[in-house]
Amino acid sequence: MPHNLTKALRLVLVTDDRLLAGRDPVALAVAAVAGGVTAVQLRLKHAGPRALVALTRRLRQAVHVPVLVNDRVDVAAAAGAGVHLGPDDLAPALARGILPRNFIIGASVGSADEAARGMAADYWGIGPWRITGTKPDVGAPLGPAAFATVALLAGERPRLAIGGVRPEDVADIMAAGGTGVAVISGILSADDVQAAARRYSAAFPAGT
Repeated sequence: MPHNLTKALRLVLVTDDRLLAGRDPVALAVAAVAGGVTAVQLRLKHAGPRALVALTRRLRQAVHVPVLVNDRVDVAAAAGAGVHLGPDDLAPALARGILPRNFIIGASVGSADEAARGMAADYWGIGPWRITGTKPDVGAPLGPAAFATVALLAGERPRLAIGGVRPEDVADIMAAGGTGVAVISGILSADDVQAAARRYSAAFPAGT
């Protein structure tokens, strides 16, 4: 686990099968990291476990930032990566008993009711910030006030806003108690992934 997890999770790229559109996720991640992305979460719903392990290992060799796997604790363990767990996945407390102590475990927390489950996680992904086409089933957007309420429950854990986050939202997210953002379409839908990542990185207030 990085010494400064908050800094390591400042700008997280989350991949998506549909938005990849046949492009190499490793090449896209390398470009995004060059633009300022500080961690990469592999979210590939249609990849089999063997292929996902191989891809995760290849990505870990290609980038110098933390790599996380969405949902799959088994893949994370096999590939030496962290894991991000949603409400329907294995509970973070159970994952904590499976993975080595230095592995990053993240949890999706969209309301105060989900906070207790997230207490065993190292960081929270809080959202959706606004309506998103990438995950249309995640509920109503939180906006600044509701985000701030959930973020306060996270204590000292890194608090990432996710869900339709735009570069112009970054300052509001930080003001509402966020410490970083996780981005899918805002980066992957761009023709120039590196430039798109740079726009998010540049949006963080100085000194954060």
